[in-house]
Amino acid sequence: MEKTNAVEHSIITKYKKTLFHRFIGAVKDYKLIEKGDKIAVCISGGKDSMLLAKLMQELSRHGDYPFDMEFIVMDPGYAPVNRKKIIDNAKFLDIPIKIFDTDIFGAVVNIEKNPCYLCARMRRGHLYKQAQMLGCNKIALGHHFDDVVETILMGMLYGAQVQTMMPRIKSTNFRGMELIRPMYYIREKDIISWRNYNKLEFLQCACRFTEQNESADGTGTSKRQEIKELIKTLKKTNPQVDINIFRSVERVNLSTIIGYYKEKEEHNFLEQFDNNKANDGFQEALSENK
Repeated sequence: MEKTNAVEHSIITKYKKTLFHRFIGAVKDYKLIEKGDKIAVCISGGKDSMLLAKLMQELSRHGDYPFDMEFIVMDPGYAPVNRKKIIDNAKFLDIPIKIFDTDIFGAVVNIEKNPCYLCARMRRGHLYKQAQMLGCNKIALGHHFDDVVETILMGMLYGAQVQTMMPRIKSTNFRGMELIRPMYYIREKDIISWRNYNKLEFLQCACRFTEQNESADGTGTSKRQEIKELIKTLKKTNPQVDINIFRSVERVNLSTIIGYYKEKEEHNFLEQFDNNKANDGFQEALSENK
């Protein structure tokens, strides 16, 4: 118990600025948690979701408004050793988890095209359903700042679109349910630092598909890993590059965008082109006089 208390204490002392304050910042900026919420904190067994659970517990203890929580673990077909690892860590960290079983790994392991996308969608659906059964109105996931930045670049480079991983989303299939990402501002390096400082060991990746497709050095060959390496390379000459990528989707100037979608409706810059002519001339005149 002393060790558990030390882990919890480190979140609001040594890592107060890099973890707890950034967590609170995202919760407040995006209004992720409201009085009376009942939130299903979704735990996969990795460092991110385990830290999310502890941050949510700290907020519940020290926050200004009451909310309830359920800590749910979906077993998509983990090997027994991985399931035991999750249970042991949850017990050690004093996280009262509820486990429910699915066979998602079995359903997607032989899918050749986009198995990760299908797996993610199936996971999300099961989590929403279980959370709703427990009387929750929100599910909380452990995605962090680096996940957001990588998703932006992946969308541009591989999906030919500008999009991001949103901090909160209303479910289209589960009425009254929302998804929130309270670790939106937290850097992965700080999560790793917290884990190592407290000598904690979590699941790395228990996905059968990933295990089958990892390279000999264990780095894997996923598109997300490629993006991670690209950002790491870019940061060598521009340390702010990840922040700039993040802010690029906060400061989208629609008057400089060729086309965009809003609620599945396509729009093009030509719709307003004639109306903007006078303003463009005014801006050009200002530029010439500078």
